[in-house]
Amino acid sequence: MEQRNHSSLAEFVFLGFPKMGHVRGWLFALLLLAYLFTFCGNLLTFLAIRLNAALHTPMYHFVSILSLLELWYTATTIPNMLANLLREKKTISFAGCLLQTYFFHSLGASECYLLTAMAYDRYLAICRPLHYPAVMTPTLCGKLAAGCWTCGFLCPISEVILVSQLPFCGYNEIQHIFCDFPPLLSLACKDTSTNVLVDFAINAFIILITFLFIMVSYGRIISAVLKIKTAEGRKKAFSTCASHLTVVLIFFGSIIFMYVRLKKSYSLTLDRTLAVVYSVLTPLVNPIIYSLRNKELIKAIKRTICRKSGRAHH
Repeated sequence: MEQRNHSSLAEFVFLGFPKMGHVRGWLFALLLLAYLFTFCGNLLTFLAIRLNAALHTPMYHFVSILSLLELWYTATTIPNMLANLLREKKTISFAGCLLQTYFFHSLGASECYLLTAMAYDRYLAICRPLHYPAVMTPTLCGKLAAGCWTCGFLCPISEVILVSQLPFCGYNEIQHIFCDFPPLLSLACKDTSTNVLVDFAINAFIILITFLFIMVSYGRIISAVLKIKTAEGRKKAFSTCASHLTVVLIFFGSIIFMYVRLKKSYSLTLDRTLAVVYSVLTPLVNPIIYSLRNKELIKAIKRTICRKSGRAHH
């Protein structure tokens, strides 16, 4: 078979959503509702924190950044997934596929770093309460947030460059619901062991190092909380960390199985299921987890909604 490189391969075809007949309409409606809830929930969380001076603290600063990140993170994949459920020809250009992969991994890496910064913030607040105001200043918060975004957007560059240089043959059907490194590597018509090794090294460094740092931070937090004498004090300390830890476990639990591996794929069904978890479910539950466990944030969201509706009436 004559090999053709990427310059002659104009587009890819998604096979992530097989022909499902009437079920396709229900899946579209379900995914659309999830996306609308994710968009509105994270937007409201972001606006509520930014518009309420009482929430201008380091913890809420990081929560607002996470909400903004989730808005962009979901926008890279879900609208395209919705469109693919409606149209017969589910295609994406080669450049578009690389861009989607780059932004998806950039934002995913940024979230790993941001969740680590949030764990460090909680560690200082609970384990070093006397030093916390002096250490976690607005300047440091800004630097940490900027560092998370910068490192996140630098991480996938080498992977994207390596994939862009691979030769692709005539077969262009992606066995996934969006563009990603593993399904792209499976379409290349040359040995991709170098790409797999580079992907593994980068993903293992980003995911495992940040996850380890978070777990060590929470190990020290739990140890400090257990030393609090009053039950009310322990409950208050745990409540400020439980929502963040829940988000961490859901997000890292899925991406570790998906990306920290030396195989292109374990199972197409498993890959698609995990992709739904970290690309749809995690951004969906973030505003629920943070708002339902936080009375201050619920009140701020209500005030924001009332403020917006009041302006609309005028």
